[in-house]
Amino acid sequence: MQARRKWCWRAERHKEMKRTALYEAHRRLGARMVEFAGWEMPIQYESILAEARAVRTRWGVFDVSHMGRAHFRGETALSLLSWLVPSDLHKVGDHQALYTVLTNERGGVVDDIILYRIAPDHWLMVFNAANHDKDLAWFHRWQTRFSPPPAIDDQTEQTVMLAVQGPQATAHLIALLTPDLADVPRFGALAFEWQGIPVFAGRTGYTGEDGFELIVPAEAGETLWNRLLEAGATPCGLGARDVLRVEAGLHLYGHELTDETNPIEAGLNWLVSDRTDYIGAEIIQRIKAEGPTRKLMGIVLQERGVPREGYPVLIEGQVVGHLTSGVYSPTLERGIGMAYLPSEYAKPNTPCAVEIRGRAIPALITTRRFLKQS
Repeated sequence: MQARRKWCWRAERHKEMKRTALYEAHRRLGARMVEFAGWEMPIQYESILAEARAVRTRWGVFDVSHMGRAHFRGETALSLLSWLVPSDLHKVGDHQALYTVLTNERGGVVDDIILYRIAPDHWLMVFNAANHDKDLAWFHRWQTRFSPPPAIDDQTEQTVMLAVQGPQATAHLIALLTPDLADVPRFGALAFEWQGIPVFAGRTGYTGEDGFELIVPAEAGETLWNRLLEAGATPCGLGARDVLRVEAGLHLYGHELTDETNPIEAGLNWLVSDRTDYIGAEIIQRIKAEGPTRKLMGIVLQERGVPREGYPVLIEGQVVGHLTSGVYSPTLERGIGMAYLPSEYAKPNTPCAVEIRGRAIPALITTRRFLKQS
């Protein structure tokens, strides 16, 4: 079983790490830089909580250029991708996006991804930085199953990706970049030019807020970044991004998803189609029909405390699970987290406790829709 990666921040090391094209811009802003998935990335600028509040109430911008970005081209691109994921990609139209997972032979999750259909024979995949090499090896393992093999073009280091998120984000981007963004629906996409720079914009994100993720050539990244800051966007680091995604109940690979976790127990039933022609289909369809033995649930503390990954979840004094993620939520003003629990206990409004430094802090089992409960 794959060891779970701790979502912890390691201060800068002397060993060589990858840097995005915005590294110097982050340093000039006074960002605290840390190692994450082999990249030297900003964890915060002002403070994690202030940056999270800025995204919830106004708008912020994240450098997410460490995320993998690969193009799949050719007449068999759709066939390869359909083999890799349990979703029905035939339902995705041009300029549309889809969140889904890559599955393995055991029904586990290789990674969670976003796919954009640019044309019938051209797809863009965004995948996790920590899985970059693993995923590319997985793609190439299955590439020759199809004839002619589709082309796979990794553009991670040739481009910059910025996530512009928040209730004011779309209005500002419409004013700054192009009014055509107003017509892009949620999980839609648009390619256009801005000041001679090619921009790919997907109305997607990882915060629970509206906004766009923008991809531009690496050499143009700082120009776009600076323009967004000049317009009032708050620069945000990975610390705020983690708080926001937990508040939104979103998965993080290595925490809520692993090679041994199936999408049904992870609450991702909705992305599993009735198809049987993808990797791990037989196992996943069986679990879908019979029901999982455990389920991913939300946990909300009822007293003060900050839950962290790995903390035990107790029911009547017995450990029934462990937190996969945990944060202090500035929006809810209390500690929240997620945990896999046996199905018999995975019921909203069930009292439980989280053990924090030897104390059992009262908590409540909930759905992962934390923001809708506020």
